[in-house]
Amino acid sequence: MSAKANQPVDGAVKSSSEDKEVANSTGSQQISAQTFTFPELLAATNNFRADCFLGEGGFGKVYKGCLETSKQVVAIKQLDLDGLQGNREFLVEVLMLSLLHHPNLVNLIGYCADGDQRLLVYEYMQLGSLDDHLLDNSLNLRIQRCYLNFHEFLICIFCASAAVAADLSPEKEPLSWNTRMKIAAGAAKGIEYLHVKASPPVIFRDLKCSNILLGEGYHPKLSDFGLAKLAPVGDNTHVSTRVMGTYGYCAPEYAMTGQLTVKSDIYSFGVVLLEIISGRRAIDNSRRAGEQNLVAWARPLFKDRRKFSQMVDPMLHGEYPVRGLYQALAVAAMCVQEQPSMRPLMPDVVTALTFLASQTCTPQTQPAQSATSTPNK
Repeated sequence: MSAKANQPVDGAVKSSSEDKEVANSTGSQQISAQTFTFPELLAATNNFRADCFLGEGGFGKVYKGCLETSKQVVAIKQLDLDGLQGNREFLVEVLMLSLLHHPNLVNLIGYCADGDQRLLVYEYMQLGSLDDHLLDNSLNLRIQRCYLNFHEFLICIFCASAAVAADLSPEKEPLSWNTRMKIAAGAAKGIEYLHVKASPPVIFRDLKCSNILLGEGYHPKLSDFGLAKLAPVGDNTHVSTRVMGTYGYCAPEYAMTGQLTVKSDIYSFGVVLLEIISGRRAIDNSRRAGEQNLVAWARPLFKDRRKFSQMVDPMLHGEYPVRGLYQALAVAAMCVQEQPSMRPLMPDVVTALTFLASQTCTPQTQPAQSATSTPNK
């Protein structure tokens, strides 16, 4: 049975009041996503064979597949029936990605709602997620350190083997400063579209490195819209909702009160930008006390320019522009302000990062002493 376009999604899953809110906001716009049968997606993935497996998250497993009719290579997310993404999140993702279109948002090709099966079919992003690349960097650094004891060395070798099995190459070059800034600017443009240009505006609510996918030339696209919410409009200042998202990325006011605004996404973006600059995780329990939470570790360093070099990923080996670093850290510091009113709006973030992404980093822009003085993580 061939895939069909423009089929209604609402009949595939039961609608809650929140579902109807999303559906009503779309007006009479037609859903463009194709529908697939479960056998079609079984065939595309060779029965979800192990060598097609790309990764797994809280919402389910993702496989690489090839559609028989079009021969298009795709990524197929098979939702875990017992996982975090239920019928509502499935419906929201189909609706959001069918109606929102931007170069920095992943393209939803179609979906499957056969019986109790829930699958989403996306364009295939051949370079994986931003998280994959930052993971590789931290892994290589750990293997490089000469003071590892034998037990730690075995752990690193085991992790490297696992990375290869997941189609990640530990030998790949770490992301350059310019590439990092281009990824940050592209992700910011995706959020700007949701906040400012989409009608109605949308709060992403789950921005993190694993939800930023990379295509050819490291072009970034936001993915996983299951937790997205419509932003407040008119006299409303916030949306009250259950707290969802990922620990370490959630804005403090949202985590404490459940009051969601576009400034919640700004905070999450600031955490992502810090990860891009530092190569550190938002939460890393393997680090010593005081360094496990990225934002808590960074805040004291923001206050002393002499310590800015401590916040740079050592895998850059000092190859970054000092002024560009200062400017990028200034953007990150503003985004992770405790008070939402102190955080910038996304168009301002886009302007700053687009400028930084346009600057070419050459060895001449980096003082020689910085390369040697940058401490290990």
